[in-house]
Amino acid sequence: MTLTLEHPATTATVGDLMRHPELQISDDVMVDMAIDILHSSGADHLLVRDDDGRCAGLLTRLHLAPFQTRTRSTERTPVRDIVLDQAPFATADMPATTAAAAMRARGLGTWPVVDPDGHAIGLLSF
Repeated sequence: MTLTLEHPATTATVGDLMRHPELQISDDVMVDMAIDILHSSGADHLLVRDDDGRCAGLLTRLHLAPFQTRTRSTERTPVRDIVLDQAPFATADMPATTAAAAMRARGLGTWPVVDPDGHAIGLLSF
């Protein structure tokens, strides 16, 4: 008699697939500065932190599109005052399939990953 042990199926988590967030800005950065940072970096998004260092959201080129024509208001408007992708965010222990479904439902291409205290630890992209 031969006994074969099956390996338990492993499920990928968000922590397995996330990458380090390279560009982060404070939510008090003015819109015109955020536009400059995105254009000079060639990035598609910026991770936004609040005063406590917690993840406040993800700012994309699409969010900044209405502000491309610079005015006095873009020089005085902090990114916290414009619409951007906000919580809920992914967690590292969340199954990747659950995260992918949530991202599809919300129309997100990239989703911040936070620790239990709300600090950004990564970005998930599909």
